[in-house]
Amino acid sequence: MPEGGKGRARAPLSRERVIRAAMAVADEKGAAALTMRAVAEPLGVEAMSLYHHVSGREDVLDGMVDAVFGEIDLPPRDTDWKSAMRDRAASARAVLRRHPWAVALMDSRSRPGPATLRHHDAVIGALRAGGFSVPMAAHAFSLIDSYLYGFVLQEVSLPFSGSAELDEVAGAILRDMPADAYPHLTELVTEHALKPGYDYAEEFTFGLTLILDALRPDEGKSADAGA
Repeated sequence: MPEGGKGRARAPLSRERVIRAAMAVADEKGAAALTMRAVAEPLGVEAMSLYHHVSGREDVLDGMVDAVFGEIDLPPRDTDWKSAMRDRAASARAVLRRHPWAVALMDSRSRPGPATLRHHDAVIGALRAGGFSVPMAAHAFSLIDSYLYGFVLQEVSLPFSGSAELDEVAGAILRDMPADAYPHLTELVTEHALKPGYDYAEEFTFGLTLILDALRPDEGKSADAGA
């Protein structure tokens, strides 16, 4: 049947449309609100219609996670490993800020999709090409993502999303605190967080730089070692 009146046909239902609708629900309301009925409603269909394209909620979650990985830029092949890891982490952070529900699900799926596998293979490949052994590539991948996911979880939980809101929140905290009761906290807020031009994103860059500078390719190793 036409949707929204004459002359406008409903787009055919597909797995991709189901997954994208589910992501939109999760973006707006969180993953906890994700039910088959909630996904079906914006598509203008009954929940049972979804089962022609997905097997159930777990399959939907698998597809959502794979779609998120598909939005993350793969590490560039024509650059050094450190720049590749920095660019990939920056892209992942931007994507996860758009889909904050995804952080808790990223590594939880037992049936990873093609975008997930392609992403992981590319990250490992960039590290191997940079001279990391297989064990060190695994250590580096785990360390970088632990920092990345943890930072995003903290970032999306903050009660501000920009410098103007930060000024308002921090100013209210300072006003409500007893005078001189927390001198070190007051110093950090006034001398750092409330300085003109302060951007919380700089904290991510600072931490990521420390991690990348601490990582070292294995001495004498290369991506084709042992070939």
